Amino acid sequence: MRPSQQIYVRLLTRYLRPQLGQTLLLLFVLCINILLQLTNPLIMRRFLDSALAGGSMELLTGLALLFIGIAAVQQVAAISSTVLAENVGWRATNALRRDLARHCLHLDLTFHQQRTPGEMIERIDGDIDALTRFFAQLVVQLFGNGLLLIGVMVVLLREDMRVGMAIGAFVVVTLLVLGRLRNVAVPHWQRSREASARFFGFVEERLAGTEDIRASNARVFTLFRFHQLLRTFWQTTIRAELLGFSMINVAWFLFSVGAAIAFVVGASLYFSGALTIGTVYLIFHYTNLISQPIERIAREFEQFQRAGAGIARIQELFATKSRLAETPATAVKAAPLPESSDAGQGGALTVEFEQVRFAYPMDAPPEEATSGKGKFALDGFHLRLEPNEVLGLLGRTGSGKTTLARLLLRLYDVDSGRVLVAGRDVRQWPLQQLRAQVAMVTQNVQLFQASVRDNLTFFDRSVPDARIWEAIETLGLTEWYASLGEGLDAPLQIGSGGLSAGESQLVAFTRIFLRDPGVIVLDEASSLLDPATEAFLDKAVTRLLSNRTGILIAHRLSTVQRADRILILKNGEIREQGDRGALASDPTSHYHHLLQLGIEEMGAEELVG
Repeated sequence: MRPSQQIYVRLLTRYLRPQLGQTLLLLFVLCINILLQLTNPLIMRRFLDSALAGGSMELLTGLALLFIGIAAVQQVAAISSTVLAENVGWRATNALRRDLARHCLHLDLTFHQQRTPGEMIERIDGDIDALTRFFAQLVVQLFGNGLLLIGVMVVLLREDMRVGMAIGAFVVVTLLVLGRLRNVAVPHWQRSREASARFFGFVEERLAGTEDIRASNARVFTLFRFHQLLRTFWQTTIRAELLGFSMINVAWFLFSVGAAIAFVVGASLYFSGALTIGTVYLIFHYTNLISQPIERIAREFEQFQRAGAGIARIQELFATKSRLAETPATAVKAAPLPESSDAGQGGALTVEFEQVRFAYPMDAPPEEATSGKGKFALDGFHLRLEPNEVLGLLGRTGSGKTTLARLLLRLYDVDSGRVLVAGRDVRQWPLQQLRAQVAMVTQNVQLFQASVRDNLTFFDRSVPDARIWEAIETLGLTEWYASLGEGLDAPLQIGSGGLSAGESQLVAFTRIFLRDPGVIVLDEASSLLDPATEAFLDKAVTRLLSNRTGILIAHRLSTVQRADRILILKNGEIREQGDRGALASDPTSHYHHLLQLGIEEMGAEELVG
């Protein structure tokens, strides 16, 4: 798909408007540069004609010094325009990166799980990188070189109408030919960008899975696939490059034709006595000068094709809409939360699922599409949790436990029924406010290559250190954080050389405590921990759940010992639920059988399944 002219204009208007001052300064410097390029040949003609006519040495020296001075100023103007253009280009593309990244962060979970991080990096950074010259040079160069062409034509027409018309016809034909060729390579550059995204997505995945690849002896296949994708990337790029350079080759051919025209016309008029040798030099120089802006325009058209491919893919990404309709913050002001302790930030909130039915989209990743068409991950699910109540949720893999948490956080929307927090449908909450009230800790905690402070606050510098230390002390983690050294400024490493699974959970708990939500979901947060580490975290979990509604999704029975109520799921439906103490003492309950057999992980899954 080739982007329309309106898209180009809209992008330029939106991202160059904040830099109007620098853009105007750039155009001014460019005009100065063009004026100097037009002036120096006139000085050289005067010098040649004066030298042949026997002019004085003082006059010739003055003309030579003036020529050198103008050339020096011209170089300063050229360097200044380059610096300004690069500054404008990078500011514009960085603003576009920011907007595209923000748009992608607001897209639903299905979109992100269909794409690898490497592919998204290439689409947000690589595609936009192709637009740097579009913002930095394209319009300015087209405007500046177009102005230079007009200036040259005006001077030539003033010198001799016949020369001006002959060179003018050459310029018109050249620009028409280049204009017809400007979109030839756009589809090929789009395929090149797609191949690049697939290649870098593959590289990112394999680098993240280096240990598994080595352990499984899959290096040969990995390298084979690497070369396959790299070859496709290379082939599509070469094809696009060749078609793009076809414009440059056509332009060089036309330059040769233009030089021949200037030589023939100038020589014939000189021998007829209509022109001086200085004027012949002027015509020939201006004709060569014309080749420079035309060549630049041809190169800009070649860059224009790359930009067109990037813009098409960027517009495709911007056109992708989230399946989650966002509720504006103004809607909440119109319908405030009930005036009760259930509504306050940091107080426990009610949670309710009303006859919820949900099936993952058919284009969801295979690991999520556990329910085929017509089957539901949750089917007629109904549950109500009162403030401060803690629910222990059990069930085999694929029973719908994690789905329940995702619907509560509104990572997906239900197909029917309602999910309510504090008595309001989660679809009526602004997402930012909902996720400030509902927090989740999973077994895999995302850490960043940054300081302890930034990892705990998610880079929110408005959180005071006193508040961070208060959270650490409340959770009983002072001794552990003191062992890191350098306090909150201690850098955290990610990967195998970073924190252990238990230490990562400590970071996650502190993050949530700082947010002070009303509902907390612990999604198998301790499944990767050994019993000793789990016992160490027990006090932190107890403090974390204090004055909050909690949902404990677990494989281990020990994890749900602090729950007030137990719920066992099977195939998206409730198989058993009730007070934990009552179920534990009821010989007919599944939970009682699990406790009697002392089954923990896999056995528990089989029995409740």
